[in-house]
Amino acid sequence: MTERRIREIIESVAAGKITAGAAMGELRELPFAELGFAKLDSHRTLRRGVPEVIFGEGKSAEQIIAIGKSIASLGANLVVTRLAPEKARAVKRSLRAMVYHREGRVGAIVKEPAPISGHGEIMVISAGTSDIPVAEEAAVCSSLFGNRVSRLYDVGVAGIHRLTANLETLRRASVLIVAAGMEGALPSVVAGLVDKPVIAVPTSVGYGTAFGGIAALLGMLNSCASGVTVVNIDNGFGAAVAATLMNRAGINRDGK
Repeated sequence: MTERRIREIIESVAAGKITAGAAMGELRELPFAELGFAKLDSHRTLRRGVPEVIFGEGKSAEQIIAIGKSIASLGANLVVTRLAPEKARAVKRSLRAMVYHREGRVGAIVKEPAPISGHGEIMVISAGTSDIPVAEEAAVCSSLFGNRVSRLYDVGVAGIHRLTANLETLRRASVLIVAAGMEGALPSVVAGLVDKPVIAVPTSVGYGTAFGGIAALLGMLNSCASGVTVVNIDNGFGAAVAATLMNRAGINRDGK
């Protein structure tokens, strides 16, 4: 249930177009919809400005379909992260309107596009090509949340000239999301070059002592560049939410 839809219902009652009983029928799912195996938070967009996002990993295609149909009935946007390709094919057979972003493993049905807002652009950066799936989760979610998004991929510290060749582009961004595995050094470098918020995303990319992203996570938490924000391993979605809130800081719902 979006803010716009609630306003429409209230205005329809005020104008005598629908009865109070009919309005209550539409509003009865607030603040959550009960599915038995899940409780959908239909107030999330109203409270936070971003919708409830479904974590697809660990859920069956049937559960995702049931959740998707319920969200669609509320007139809200559906976003599913960690949606594997084979599961996405099964879901799409029932939810035909779903667009699947394969590289970031994100499925989405957009009923009402989020208006573009924020102070400027969110730039998503990946250290290597292997980090792109996590970077794409961040980029796709940031776009779905109503941000202008740009991408700069494969500019890790092993060839730092690839990054420094894009300094003016980096400095134009309002918030930067940096995904890196291995030793996780790139966010520190980026944060040392710009005066904007940097959100570091450790990825589970690397050989043995990378420990599935723990080495990158610890490196980012111990960054010598001040003010780096760190999210969990492979959590592109979490980075997108943090970047969205930072980009909107000080701006009210009317864009002022």
